[in-house]
Amino acid sequence: MIHQKSYTKQFVALSFVLIFLLLVNISFGSVSIPFSEIIEILLGGDSSKSSWDLIVIHFRLPKAITAILVGSGLAISGLLMQTLFRNPLAGPFVLGISSGASLGVALLILGSGIFGGVLATIAFSSWGLAIASSLGAALVLMAVLITANKVRNTMSILIIGLMFGTVTSAIISILTFFSDAEKIQQFIFWSFGSLGNLSWNEVLVFFLIYLVGVLSLLQVIKPLNTFLLGENYSKSLGINIKRSRNIILLITSLLTGVITAFAGPIAFIGLAVPHITKLLFKTSNHKTLLPAVAILGAIILLVCDLIAQLPTSEFTLPINAVTSLFGAPVVIWLLIRKKRIYV
Repeated sequence: MIHQKSYTKQFVALSFVLIFLLLVNISFGSVSIPFSEIIEILLGGDSSKSSWDLIVIHFRLPKAITAILVGSGLAISGLLMQTLFRNPLAGPFVLGISSGASLGVALLILGSGIFGGVLATIAFSSWGLAIASSLGAALVLMAVLITANKVRNTMSILIIGLMFGTVTSAIISILTFFSDAEKIQQFIFWSFGSLGNLSWNEVLVFFLIYLVGVLSLLQVIKPLNTFLLGENYSKSLGINIKRSRNIILLITSLLTGVITAFAGPIAFIGLAVPHITKLLFKTSNHKTLLPAVAILGAIILLVCDLIAQLPTSEFTLPINAVTSLFGAPVVIWLLIRKKRIYV
């Protein structure tokens, strides 16, 4: 076991890496802007070209902040699910919340092609996809919470969540079958995930909802540590299992729902980052793990976004594909190299 002092060093090092990658992320793009000019703009000064101010402040900075929020939110959600279900393969999307969000967007985009009218107008509005995604996620969340209170076994919730995901995928398949090629293409592009489509107003709404979820974690740090030793042990310490479980499910659903609403479904981060963090920190204490996965998740998504940007190119790869291609081999290598995972 590493002493707390060494954790401080690790947190400081990771924080510096995060700040460095944030600046690097803002520096790269299809338009080449000198690093000194970017620092000047971020400090509130004027650059040599007014267009550079616009690019940095209204495009690159919101995208970099979105990457930090998405990466940290998915990593936190993944850790919560792996601890609650005591399953290393659990991730933020096992509850079916992401599938519910996808169903909401599918009903809006694909449904607009079938039903037309008002849906077609909303589908192309800036807030339309976010609202549809949030409503879809909220409906699945309500269904999961209702069933969670009716079953005693935590593993049953995992299976029920997967079944909700299967049902929503079936409905999306039916909608796709009856839609035209243009609408299917629009839905597929949304499913690729994107960090760069948010205005400052949308980033603010995203951050406020994210903040509610993160602050709620303070209530569940002790229950999370006891869940690792089983529900009977938690009960013997006076932990209210049902209440703690519901709070964990709500936090995960809130974070996953808002991320999917604003950035689309982004794979790998929630599943893999908790494992990488446990290998680096070698602890099972969630007081250390929660901030660690948040920082590491943000770092990894910033790196993936850098790769997706194809520096000096005007093209951008789908972030969902990059996270999977970059992340899966890393996790396999780590698991082969380190035989033991701290759970």
